[in-house]
Amino acid sequence: MTRVFILSVVLLFLLGVPFYTVVSGQVPLNRDYRTADRSSAGIAPPAETTPEAIVHVYGARALNWRGIFGVHTWLATKPAGATQYTVHHVIGWRAYRNLPVVVSAPGIPDGRWFGNEPELIAELRGEVAEQAIPKIFDAVASYPYPDEYQVWPGPNSNTFMAYVGRQVPELKIDLPATAIGKDYPINGSMIDRAPSGTGYQLSLLGVLGLTVAREEGVEFNLLGLNFGIDFFNPALRLPFIGRLGMGQKQPNHAPAGVRNNDRLDALAPAGSSVEQQAGHRIHPLHQDD
Repeated sequence: MTRVFILSVVLLFLLGVPFYTVVSGQVPLNRDYRTADRSSAGIAPPAETTPEAIVHVYGARALNWRGIFGVHTWLATKPAGATQYTVHHVIGWRAYRNLPVVVSAPGIPDGRWFGNEPELIAELRGEVAEQAIPKIFDAVASYPYPDEYQVWPGPNSNTFMAYVGRQVPELKIDLPATAIGKDYPINGSMIDRAPSGTGYQLSLLGVLGLTVAREEGVEFNLLGLNFGIDFFNPALRLPFIGRLGMGQKQPNHAPAGVRNNDRLDALAPAGSSVEQQAGHRIHPLHQDD
């Protein structure tokens, strides 16, 4: 009887929650990518009037049915004194056309992902952001899967963001449980740092694993679906939902006192560095991932 009850609860969750995300409007279906809203959500400070360096990490529900299961994540950087942001992420459709999947190009940092509202996951500002930006460009250029893409279990856009997070631990990126692909192992390694850099992860091909870290808490990965508990910011980490707890976790920010609005000696302008290092061309965005 107990087994039947447990099985019933599991089936209700696995079937009922995805259904709820659709009927509640959280995941609109049949949205046309050609006309979907890609405008700014008004989260990022305007580059033209913000002299300090900024690094933002965002996530938003994927387009159409993919959004039931997961999110697309990306990174935006603006060196001190720069008048535009550079957006770094993986675009899956490019692999189908034999193009590099990694794109680093000037763009809207907080753009809606084909109509889906973005959420700010992590933020660095001022001196700490300026110091992190060269490391981010190096991480983007060294990503080991520049020509590979697979929705499940990876590598995909979330695998990319997890890799950048490990290379730049000051970001402390806490990717949500819905970031399917974040647990995909780099070069087949079973043990690695957690994407936040605050703990460790055990992963078998991205379909079975365990993460224990300060930012992520304790999280189990079963077939790409993540279940866990965040102890420091009390909440459950669940597939389809993401986070269920005492309120939305606030993004990680640079510590107080590191901002420096007077320093305007910018790093190299956005866009060109990664393309020159990795040989990536700028192409328009598309609907996949």
